[in-house]
Amino acid sequence: MKIVVLAGGISTERDVSLSSGSLIYKTLKERGHQVVLLDVFLGYEGEDVEEIFEKNHDWAAKIGHIAEESPDIEQIKALRPDWKKNFFGPNVISVCQKADVVFMGLHGENGENGRIQACFDLMGICYTGTDYVSSALCMDKGLAKELFANHGVPTPYGIRLKKKDLEAYLEKRKEGQEEKEVPFPVVVKACCGGSSVGVYMVSGEEDYEKALREAFRYDEEVIIEQYIKGREFSVGVMEGRALPVIEIAPLQGFYDYKNKYQAGSTVETCPADIPAEKTKEMQRWAEKAFEVLRLKNYARMDFMMNEAGEMFCLEANTLPGMTPTSLLPQEAAAEGVSFGELCEKIIEAAVKGNK
Repeated sequence: MKIVVLAGGISTERDVSLSSGSLIYKTLKERGHQVVLLDVFLGYEGEDVEEIFEKNHDWAAKIGHIAEESPDIEQIKALRPDWKKNFFGPNVISVCQKADVVFMGLHGENGENGRIQACFDLMGICYTGTDYVSSALCMDKGLAKELFANHGVPTPYGIRLKKKDLEAYLEKRKEGQEEKEVPFPVVVKACCGGSSVGVYMVSGEEDYEKALREAFRYDEEVIIEQYIKGREFSVGVMEGRALPVIEIAPLQGFYDYKNKYQAGSTVETCPADIPAEKTKEMQRWAEKAFEVLRLKNYARMDFMMNEAGEMFCLEANTLPGMTPTSLLPQEAAAEGVSFGELCEKIIEAAVKGNK
């Protein structure tokens, strides 16, 4: 097949995306496909677009490792001063139109807010992952939480706060007039962020305002959410069926950007060492969340389980990481599915759903 692996972009998860895209590209190429790896933002400047799939070129040669800190996006934007008039880099759309399928290796706002999917739908481009509607639903963590609550999916209690209302909210708190409060400890998170960028654990009043202001650097809206003390898990779902549960235990702190993508920062156990009935319950909730959010193809649900054994669905990831340390490939491997086979299954589901 002719496959474009689309990665990069200008979200805070750019490095993660490039790492995922590189691994997907290499695997699909080894399996005999004609594959091109493209940065959705920087595109391809060559003049031989018509023969691009026949080029004997290592598209992943310039892809580096994931740094401990999220990338400087302003430096990337400076490479294309015209980007506000056209997000897609040179020749991206024309190359994608020539492919049998586009493997979405994007992460964060660029690939998970549904805009690229909507564009591809209008142009008849087949792509992996879920559609634009469910992408948008999941990207907005506040809206996803409301859907969970309305459909009985257990999720931590939380409130939404817009940046324009921040000063009034803080003033009301000082005067003791704010009615909507989440008792400490809380989690403050950017509403449409990813990879735990813009997420802060707050134990008391002294750090609360700082955490809010920091989170608003990443988004115009934040979620203030009940902190769940306990164990962290994730469950991948493919075409509505849950994969084995994986437990994530950071060696230090919580599962933040560094712990997610630096090898050796966490202990990941799959299948998770929990009672069989708890495994089935979490898988059932993951499948329910997949249904409630109208997801397609594949996704990954993140959970916390407190000391009493109660579980809470935190959010859905519509384009889970596909790096060497990513969770979904580990879950698939627990069922005997290799990374290459997993990529093939994702492509098969996308092509089948596009017919």
